Parts: sequence; C-alpha cells; structure tokens
Amino acid sequence: MQMGEDIWYTAQRNHMVDRQIAARGVSDPVVLDAMRRVPRHLFVPENLQDDAYDDCPLPIGYGATISQPYIVGMMTALIKPKPGDRVLEVGAGSGYQAAVLARIGCRVTAVERIPELALLAQQNLMHAGVEGVIVITGDGTALPESEGPFDAIITTAAAPDVPPSLTALLADGGRMVLPVGDRDLQVLTCIHKTGDDLTVSHHGAVRFVPLIGAEGWTPV
Repeated sequence: MQMGEDIWYTAQRNHMVDRQIAARGVSDPVVLDAMRRVPRHLFVPENLQDDAYDDCPLPIGYGATISQPYIVGMMTALIKPKPGDRVLEVGAGSGYQAAVLARIGCRVTAVERIPELALLAQQNLMHAGVEGVIVITGDGTALPESEGPFDAIITTAAAPDVPPSLTALLADGGRMVLPVGDRDLQVLTCIHKTGDDLTVSHHGAVRFVPLIGAEGWTPV
C-alpha cells in the first residue's frame, strides 16, 4: 500500500510541476527539479495530504498557510538560487519552502515566530529527509546584521513595506522577494541589491498572511 501511495503522490507532484508551475512560465530547471523531489504532502496536515498538490494554499494551523505551489515556484525562481547560496526565509511555516531551497543545495536559515510551527517545520523536514536547514524561533525582521549576509531572502508573509532590516542582511548582488501591501492584498516585490542601490521589480497581485514583527504588522 505504501508503494502505491508513493507512486500516486509522485504522479500528482509531476502533474503539479508540469501543469501549475512550468505551464505558467516558471522555467528554471533547478527550481522545477527541486519541486519534483520535495514530497509536499509531508508538509501539510495529515487530513489534507490528498489535497497537497492542488492549485491552492492550504491551512497548516495557527492562522498560517502553505502557499499555492505556483507561488512557491515563482518566488523561488525570482531569487535565482544556486547550490551553496546562503538563504534566509522569514516565515518558515510548515517547512516546505525551506525544503525546496535545501533540495537546490542552498544553506537555509528559516525563521518562524510561532514556536509550534517552528517545531512542526523541524519535524516535517526531518520526516522528509531534508538537510541543510536551520529553523529559528523569533521575529524575522529583528535579526542582527551579524546573522548576514545572505545571498537571497524569501519572506512568506506580507509586509506593509520592505523591511530595512532585511535589506541590511542582503549581500551585495543579493536578491529578495516578498509580498508588500496591506493586510488583504499585496504585490509580489523583488529586490536586487547592488552596493547601496536597490532595484525593485513587481510581479503581480498576491494574498499572504500578515508579517508580524518589529517591521511588520502588529497582531490584531
């Protein structure tokens, strides 16, 4: 039965990558390969595992979600990850985004403010056999500059503006992607840092849970 389940999940995962991600313009083969290899169903609640490869976000508890697969693929592609990159993820959630980055060969620091989710992410990563990820409990917008620099930063929660603390952690030549806007609707924003200059590009409307922290939103 387990072998049959594995074959079914693999087929669903390949369908997800082909139809939901590659067909919408994400073409980086490194990203697509990583998303074929990460068992997304191990990063959602057990009762939702059969829905893990659907084209939608899913709840993971504590008011958080695992992002829609296409959004994960696009955000990952926007930071142009490569093996050996040091990557910061703000908002670890259930650990799925960190797992994709680790499968690419990145060294990932994932910060999660909700202790229960930080523990869940650690457990999921271990269960999926993913290495190369350090999960920290805390405010991702309050990390000291000594934690950096990072080659890339992904923020998987919506900020009211680009947090200066995160741009300070970005290496020269580094890339950052995050949703910026109000609590209900944001624009996916990509930052490219060159020296002291930040080049900004926008990549469509998105909807994420709010980033809570020193440079995010205050809890409601």
